[in-house]
Amino acid sequence: MPTALITGGTAGIGAEFARRLAARGHDLVLVARDLERLDATAADLKHRFGGTVEVLPTDLAEREQCARVEARLADRDRPVDLLVNNAGFGTGHGFSRGQLGDEERQLDVLVRAVLRLSHAAVGGMVERRHGGIVNVSSVAAWTATGTYSAAKAWVTTFSEGLDAELAGTGVRVVAVAAGFTRTEFHARAGMDMRRVPDWMWLDADQVVRAALAALGTRRTVVVPGRQYRLLAGLARHAPSRLVARAARPNG
Repeated sequence: MPTALITGGTAGIGAEFARRLAARGHDLVLVARDLERLDATAADLKHRFGGTVEVLPTDLAEREQCARVEARLADRDRPVDLLVNNAGFGTGHGFSRGQLGDEERQLDVLVRAVLRLSHAAVGGMVERRHGGIVNVSSVAAWTATGTYSAAKAWVTTFSEGLDAELAGTGVRVVAVAAGFTRTEFHARAGMDMRRVPDWMWLDADQVVRAALAALGTRRTVVVPGRQYRLLAGLARHAPSRLVARAARPNG
């Protein structure tokens, strides 16, 4: 059976990737910080879908811990067919009001880990002429609103460049640019989302279905939801100062 490695695989979009891929018959490698939650998720998935679920408790902001995941991806004897770079977090405050360490950890998880894990996975995939990488990005990539949006802009551009480089190898790279999604992401960041209208919310299954469907097409960047495809198109062509002002909570 094919194997998928999912970072941030115990909650939100990552957990939905795990459920959907397990239902398709994939064996899984789940990466997250909380071992208790990893074990509970693995037990539930094995009970519901069968198959193998391996857990790797990891804080991707810590280089030594990230290296263990890189080694798992590079293991030619236990190939990983699909890498889902989903792990991430928000800080809930502007750059000027935050701690530098928080900003650096965010870049470590959203950028450096994506870079290193993709590099570890792609060599074996190219050798086997089969594989895929899904990078969970965000429509925030086009809003220029701080470290998070800058990191997601990097993820999107990186995905486009790598997919172009790998053309003809049998390996696909997709960035899924999600909008506001009903997960625990915002609550964990301490963000008050009560002012966000209901029409702007996506469900995690919408995001995952769009990402996995894109692997079978020539699309590299997929934006789930009609409302976000419209907003992303506007953001790409409107003046950056106007977009940044509109995207601020009190804009």
